[in-house]
Amino acid sequence: MHLLDRYGMDTITLNGSLEAKLDAIAGAGFGQVMLNARDLVGHPGGVRAAAQAVRASGLRPTGFQVLRDFEGLSGHLHHYKVDIAKSMLEMCAEIGSPVLLACSSTSRHATDDLDAIAADLRKLAMLGIPLGIKIAYEGLSWGRTINEFTTSWDVVCRADTPNLGVGLDSFHIFAAQTPLDELEGIDPASIFLVQLSDFMWNETPTFEDRMTTARTFRVFPGEGVHSEQLADFVRRLDRLGYGGDYSFEVFNDDYQQLPLAMVAERARQSALWLHEDVLHQPAPLPAWTRQRS
Repeated sequence: MHLLDRYGMDTITLNGSLEAKLDAIAGAGFGQVMLNARDLVGHPGGVRAAAQAVRASGLRPTGFQVLRDFEGLSGHLHHYKVDIAKSMLEMCAEIGSPVLLACSSTSRHATDDLDAIAADLRKLAMLGIPLGIKIAYEGLSWGRTINEFTTSWDVVCRADTPNLGVGLDSFHIFAAQTPLDELEGIDPASIFLVQLSDFMWNETPTFEDRMTTARTFRVFPGEGVHSEQLADFVRRLDRLGYGGDYSFEVFNDDYQQLPLAMVAERARQSALWLHEDVLHQPAPLPAWTRQRS
């Protein structure tokens, strides 16, 4: 396995064309990329051309995001969101992504009935089955009813569908201050996506604080004030038996103003910190060293 195969960047971190972003991510040594619907629909050549660019890059799609405010609605709102979900799933399949990320609802029109939410997520998962797509359900730290991973795991269990699992995002866990001990209750086989980032202050007491920080000033793992917590989070997942991907979801207005290669190198250093220092996995010897031994 290549050193950075388990780690990937999110295109949302970088400025520029899709091709330029893919080149920077691959150039930094990453093996995968987290893609956004805007990468496809905003491409000058359309969705198929964007999908071809992803394939040509050699990067493996980590996942595709993001379906928002899907669950808990009724009547015409529910039917509307089902149509949106179908379109998102089709784009997800077009780029060959194994996972669609769905975030917990922030809509005041959505019910707080967990069984109803679970039923909607079951329907979403069933839509993904013919396309071979898994659904990673993530609890936003400002979600109306579900704003911690403990509750997102609860509704995933209620839905009881094999291709429905949880997405874990370190930002939302630290913002909501959910105890990491709660990870022990999650089946690692049902963790479909782990997104990592940090931020520069200790607390985000209000939903507004969380939204502002999340959308403009996240930083890479190892760059913020929660490095010890983040290292603990990753080690706990490792002990739990999680063997999947880690994607850096870093929304940062400053990084949008820097050269792509410079930002990608920061991400690379973050991945090396996680791989070598946090997980205590030394880098493999260079090929010429192995050949001589």
